[in-house]
Amino acid sequence: MSKQEKDSGRELNKGVHLKRSIGYFDSVCFVVGSIVGAGIFVSPTGVLEYSQLNVGVALCIWAASGVLSMMCSLCYAELGSALPYTGGEYFHINRGLGSLPAFIFIWTLTLFTMPASNAACSLTFAEYVTKPFYSVCPVPDLLKKIIAIGILWVLGIINTMSVKMATWVQNIFTVLKMMALSLIVISGLVLLVTDKGNSENFKDAFNGQVPNAAQIAESFYQGLHAFGGWSYLNYLAEEIKQPSKNIPRTVFTSITAVIVFYLLVNISYLTVLSPREIVSSAAVSVTWAGRTIPTAAWIIPVSVAVSIFGSLNGSMFMSGRLNYAGSKEGHLPSIISMLHVHYLTPAPAMIISTIIASIFIIPSHLLSLTNYFAFCSWLLVGLTTMSLIVLRYREPNLHRPYKVFLPIAYGVVAAALFLVIAPIVQSPKVEYFYALLFMLSSLIVYFPFVYFKFRLPYFDKITCFLQLFLEVSPTDIYEDSKDQ
Repeated sequence: MSKQEKDSGRELNKGVHLKRSIGYFDSVCFVVGSIVGAGIFVSPTGVLEYSQLNVGVALCIWAASGVLSMMCSLCYAELGSALPYTGGEYFHINRGLGSLPAFIFIWTLTLFTMPASNAACSLTFAEYVTKPFYSVCPVPDLLKKIIAIGILWVLGIINTMSVKMATWVQNIFTVLKMMALSLIVISGLVLLVTDKGNSENFKDAFNGQVPNAAQIAESFYQGLHAFGGWSYLNYLAEEIKQPSKNIPRTVFTSITAVIVFYLLVNISYLTVLSPREIVSSAAVSVTWAGRTIPTAAWIIPVSVAVSIFGSLNGSMFMSGRLNYAGSKEGHLPSIISMLHVHYLTPAPAMIISTIIASIFIIPSHLLSLTNYFAFCSWLLVGLTTMSLIVLRYREPNLHRPYKVFLPIAYGVVAAALFLVIAPIVQSPKVEYFYALLFMLSSLIVYFPFVYFKFRLPYFDKITCFLQLFLEVSPTDIYEDSKDQ
């Protein structure tokens, strides 16, 4: 091949990489939109229940959940601004702790925790969309699952076709969901100020039964589940403009806003409903609307569906980037790391994420899915933060535009260990054993296919066929340090 042909080939492939097209406002909308979803409408029940109906303890757990999420986000901001590459936690664990922990991470998140989370969100979306049509009877499970799978594929197609379209969807739905939360907050505050609400719920708020350590941990699971999504920012670090500046700014802006809104929303709920009514309610926000705005109560189910749609969009976006990064590191089949030649999106990664999430819709108990997700995710948060600590000592000369106060990182590791160990010790459940067993089962795949690099027959031919069929190409080596 002549030099001219080689240069022409390089020029043709030059544009096949992820583009830095996400600005500061887009990043804030992405994080806020990913966090604010089903959790704030479902988790108040779990937080109060595990807090033994103690209003003061429940509000403290909401505040503490926000503070812990901020601490974790600050740790991730250091990693994301110093190493702005696709893959987020997976990339950082691989860099700090090595290939084996990173593989266990991607195995768990790709095949277990992310499908569980996306299935839970899509099922909740289906519940709220259909609830106005089934006011006097339960929504059929089959109908909910059909709608849940349908919404997964709608978002999967959007994220496959265009990053700009996915960002636009996220921005619009984030604004809409914050308007809905503002309605709840303002209505509750007006009732509280005018003495028309249940102000007695806040008098002697800490009187009542005090939960034990296991119950506090379970309550934290519910509260932290509502903050789930704060870690997604680092998964799109390679697509953020000026990540060294925008990642820390986004963390401070988005997490602070969510903390304030969540506390005010819970105060609004308690202004209208008693703790027992909240715990017994299948949909707290709908019950609240029935009491506060009965003639327009339909607004809340619609608003919840809008909120979940935006949160699920962010989660789907993140899932595709995780699979894409894992494939680039050789932990997943090479076809998954390829980009669509026209859309410049990780199309194979998005497709496989959508398929797995669709299969995972089979379990439908939302609280059980939340427990699965919390147990595994906080174990991995601890590993990611440990990677930060290791890299501080192993790579002291690494340029870090933002550095978190190191004791915060140690505090995050300690909190993660508590959230993993305390419920297992105090109240052993078979779900924890299954989750751990699933994580360890990754070793069966890791050693033959990753460590020893065993290749299945005809695998290359299948990859070639899929590459042509999906119109995807391997990414070129792309560096843009000037934007960092």
